[in-house]
Amino acid sequence: MREYLKFYIDGEWVEPAGNQTFDVVNPATEEVAGKVAAGSAADVDAAVAAARVAFPVWAASTVAERLDLFRAIGAEYRKRTADLAASLTEEMGAPAGLANGFQVDLAAGHLQQAIEILENYRFEEQRGATLIVKEPIGVCGLITPWNWPMNQIAVKVFPALGTGCTMVLKPSERAPFTGQIFTEILAAAGVPAGVFNLVQGDGPGVGVPLSSHPEVDMISFTGSTRAGVEISRNAAPTVKRVTQELGGKGPNIVLDDADFATNVGAGVANMMGNSGQTCSSPARMLVPGARMAEAIEAARAAAETITVGDPTGDVAVGPVVAAAQFEKIQSLIQKGIDEGATLVAGGIGRPDGLDKGYYVKPTVFADVTNDMTIAREEIFGPVLVIIGYDDIDDAVTIANDTEYGLAGFVAGRDLDRARAVARRLRAGSIAINGGFDFAAPFGGYKKSGNGREWGESGFEEYLEVKGILGYAPESAEV
Repeated sequence: MREYLKFYIDGEWVEPAGNQTFDVVNPATEEVAGKVAAGSAADVDAAVAAARVAFPVWAASTVAERLDLFRAIGAEYRKRTADLAASLTEEMGAPAGLANGFQVDLAAGHLQQAIEILENYRFEEQRGATLIVKEPIGVCGLITPWNWPMNQIAVKVFPALGTGCTMVLKPSERAPFTGQIFTEILAAAGVPAGVFNLVQGDGPGVGVPLSSHPEVDMISFTGSTRAGVEISRNAAPTVKRVTQELGGKGPNIVLDDADFATNVGAGVANMMGNSGQTCSSPARMLVPGARMAEAIEAARAAAETITVGDPTGDVAVGPVVAAAQFEKIQSLIQKGIDEGATLVAGGIGRPDGLDKGYYVKPTVFADVTNDMTIAREEIFGPVLVIIGYDDIDDAVTIANDTEYGLAGFVAGRDLDRARAVARRLRAGSIAINGGFDFAAPFGGYKKSGNGREWGESGFEEYLEVKGILGYAPESAEV
């Protein structure tokens, strides 16, 4: 069993101010996998004070010094990928193939992207007699979720480091192991004392004092919309910058010229990946109403091929993260049945042969209308809803009829037509026939959040912009 009973503050592993701990439950076995120290406001104060002292020196560091640190982090990260993957499987049930692959690889990709941005980024630009200067915002509080732990740590820590900020990281209490190992990586890489600090704990104990702290200049949060609203409230009195990546209910519009069986099957597989615990997943599949029967058969065939089981084995889908998550998903599946949607695959209860662990059947509903609960609420589990549309205008209307706006998807052979549909969707990231890009901005419209992560857009969230008027070109006469 893992025990992580110290925090990383001012370049040292230190004892917490209190003696509270919390257990981490392995969702595949329902057994305790580790014990972690639970922080308090006193720990947050110590970490923020260290970050504040370190800020002027790190803010004045050169691009070359930051690049050297990034390359050292990369070398240490490569040494620990197997450890990170094992921790992901233990703490949040990621299947071994996913944990060793995309879950771990995403952070490495973001690090490489940060290096490429930093090598070319212009922190100063002269415009006539005015100098535009982009400076680090200051001390940042970074609050990360449990569903893609390494990805979300990476898209906050690397831009903060690269822009010259100092920081305090609070990982999710449901997935604290990866945050601890990541901190060990940064310590081994030689991050200067106070530049990066780790305090583990829950929202009330650590998240609230961090988001409301008067010496924190920025909060970057990823999680539920409900929690995001509370963080905004906590941060408001100190007028700090708040960036948030929150919930989603992404539409996946399958156009009538698409390879129907292939695109429907791909949509099912995409939705079920990571046990459906992805805020940007294609949760609502929109298909021509006249082809609903065809979509049902393709979706059923795809769902039946998805293997669910012990995440240490060769399976596509593991458990969901916790008992509370399991119960929420079960209640929403029942709600879909009660409201009259057609159950195509899956349903209530665990898959056959799995009597322990928070396993959910890959579930598909069809004949769903956009006013049903399962079409409105973010289920955050392996549950797909299929909605019929009359024409393109109807599809776009249904797609945009949601309080969320994080991601959207369009599938079709006619690229110009697909592009036109993508432009009409009100979401921060739209994928046409798939696609992936570390440099593309990622973030939401509406209740899916504010600000952007990934690529250069993510860097700029951590910068203040200063205009120095009358600076004048060096060659100007005085």
